[in-house]
Formats: sequence, C-alpha cells, structure tokens
Amino acid sequence: MPDPDVEIGHDPHLMVRCQSQPNVLWQQNHCGIFRSTDGGESWSRVSAAGELAHFGFAIAVDPTDGETAWAIPAVSDEVRVAVDRKLCVCRTTDGGKSWQYFRTGLPQTSCYDFAFRHALDLSDDRLVFGTACGSLYISDTRGESWQCLSTQLPPIYSVRFA
Repeated sequence: MPDPDVEIGHDPHLMVRCQSQPNVLWQQNHCGIFRSTDGGESWSRVSAAGELAHFGFAIAVDPTDGETAWAIPAVSDEVRVAVDRKLCVCRTTDGGKSWQYFRTGLPQTSCYDFAFRHALDLSDDRLVFGTACGSLYISDTRGESWQCLSTQLPPIYSVRFA
C-alpha cells in the first residue's frame, strides 16, 4: 500500500477537474481525498483516516463550484464493499472542510457493493451512480436522496449523462 507520508506515489483512483474553475482538482486515492486549487502544483488532504469520506474510487465535482464534490466510500482496495455494509454518498460544499452523508434510498443492511472509478456522474442537480454488483441509482436532490433504477445489471464500470 502507498505510504501516506511520501510526496508522490499515492496511486490516485480518479482525478476530476472543476469545469468553471480549471485550477480546482479533486482526487481520491489509497491515502484519502485530496484537493488542489493551483492546478495540481500542491494538494491538501480533505479527509481523515477513520472517517466515512476517506477511501473509495468514485468522485465527482460540481462543474460550477469547485468547493462542492461527492464521493462514494468503500472499505479498502482489498475489501471492496460499502463501509459498515451500508451504501452511502458523501458530499462537501466547503472544499472538504466538512462532509455530509446521505443514505436515503440506498441499501443499509448487508450491502456488499461499491462504485468503480468512473461510475458516478453529475448533470445540474441530478447525480447517477452504478455499482460493481449491477445496481443503478439516481438522485434529483444533489445526492440527498436516491432512487434505485435497477438491481439486475451486469457490473457497472462507468456512467455518463448524454
């Protein structure tokens, strides 16, 4: 596993850029969630080990607000399941200083699922994500509540609004 105390080598799972603020980048990797406001010259960790919003694969940033991002937590790279077996979406609106956790409409018992790197997308106030076990969820409330569209799909590696 990557050493969290080294400058390079954290194995980014996904890096995204804010469309209207191109110097604002977000990434999620083995060592946490990081944010850059200078085009990647320097990074700040905006998560803490042991917190729900820390490890995972999928991350999205609001195209008009670089302070707002979403992440879907998982246990670890070796144990790819939802934290505490409860699917959750995390959102920050203050650049990662604080995180909100949303579970309404998502499985909250015996959930052995997670989202791959490219399986989360945003369009206006609508988010969608798919899971490794073939479930597809949509939110019209910026992630605050979710509706399941299907649980019968093959593993979902990527979702995009067209």
